Amino acid sequence: MVSIIIVPGWRDSGPGHWQSLWAEQLPGAVRVRQEDWVAPSRAAWVRSITRTILDQGGPVVVVAHSLGCIATAHLPAEASARIQGALLVAPADPERRGVLADFAPVPYRPLPYHSILVASSNDPYCPVRTAGAYARAWGSDFVRMQNAGHINLEAGFGPWPLGLALLQSLTGTQVPVAPATTAHTNDLLESA
Repeated sequence: MVSIIIVPGWRDSGPGHWQSLWAEQLPGAVRVRQEDWVAPSRAAWVRSITRTILDQGGPVVVVAHSLGCIATAHLPAEASARIQGALLVAPADPERRGVLADFAPVPYRPLPYHSILVASSNDPYCPVRTAGAYARAWGSDFVRMQNAGHINLEAGFGPWPLGLALLQSLTGTQVPVAPATTAHTNDLLESA
């Protein structure tokens, strides 16, 4: 059985955020805990994610948001070898944000597992062209959402049925899909 590893970004994903809902609703989902969500250290975050992955009994699918995507790209080979797939949503651009600078430079090498990168045309934390460059470098399938902000609760993403469908494509098993309740569920998507 595949374990789902939830990797929040800077400042964690609060109540009502799709990651928090998934951590509560998906059987066997494990949420990564960090010692410091506000002043992140790349070494500490990568250690926590690695430990969480290696503590699972088998393969994992990573569901990362924002800075969690960048931390996932920094994982060592021993952790990456356990990853069956990754859903990387609204990656951060640590080269533009001072508090996130410890995560730069972003690795520009293919990830050794199937990944889907979801980005928004108007994300305030990462230009869509930068997210597209990550997708090309990492070998990720690229899903571009129109006007979805940072794909977080503030942008209207609590329950996120499209995200669950993308997760299902990575796990190869049925995942419970919540009813469409957000304004962005029917947004125009562009796949590249």
